[in-house]
Amino acid sequence: MLTASDTAIEFHGVSKRFSIREKTLMELLPRVIGGRDADAFYALRDVSFKVERGKVLGIIGRNGGGKSTTLKLIAGVMVPTRGEVSVRGRVSPLIELGAGFHPELTGRDNIFLNGSILGLSWRQIRERFDEIVEFAGLAEFIDTPVKRYSSGMYGRLGFSVAIHCEPEILLVDEVMAVGDLTFQKKCEERMSRFRDRGVTIVLVTHGLELVKTFCDRALLYEEGRVLAGGEPTEVVDAYLERTHEQSGAIREKHARTPTPSGA
Repeated sequence: MLTASDTAIEFHGVSKRFSIREKTLMELLPRVIGGRDADAFYALRDVSFKVERGKVLGIIGRNGGGKSTTLKLIAGVMVPTRGEVSVRGRVSPLIELGAGFHPELTGRDNIFLNGSILGLSWRQIRERFDEIVEFAGLAEFIDTPVKRYSSGMYGRLGFSVAIHCEPEILLVDEVMAVGDLTFQKKCEERMSRFRDRGVTIVLVTHGLELVKTFCDRALLYEEGRVLAGGEPTEVVDAYLERTHEQSGAIREKHARTPTPSGA
């Protein structure tokens, strides 16, 4: 049985609700009086799981299933509507790379800005500055405003800053596709080093082979709920079977749909 000291992340009965659209005061009255919101959308519904310290959890599923919302709740940029999220350790989120960048500032200035947002002191950033630039491969453009960067350059710099923050918990949301193949290989190698050092990693990805080879455990999300959880290969197989069933149902529905006369 895991104790609190063994657990890096814990979700207990977590739900997250969003309103689909902004409302006028009159539209809000029924919710205030009756506690109902007809336009509410639940990104997560009663999700519970634990991540053991130093382990790698992969989260898979179709788009819109609540995977990225889970990472944002762990990162603390959102709070749950219901339930409890417990996080024990310094978090480095590779979710929206460069989200703290200012487009008018240079790459150099944004390293200091983003590093500070992620919890580094200026002394720590100065000590790691050359490594950050080298890893991103942007030495030639480091004094160029980032508004002139390509999306790949932007992502590479954001990734490089985030991984130099000595995380205890690393959140990864489909950022392994940042940059060209050479940079992706560097990212994979750095992720493996983090895992070997005992960093807790939560990985959201559509790369099913990556989940099977890199993760210790996996969760399958569907419509905001955990549909399956356990050994990665078994969870991936459950996802593929589920996808096959849904594709078959769609084909069968189309086959039964009558063709309009005269078509």
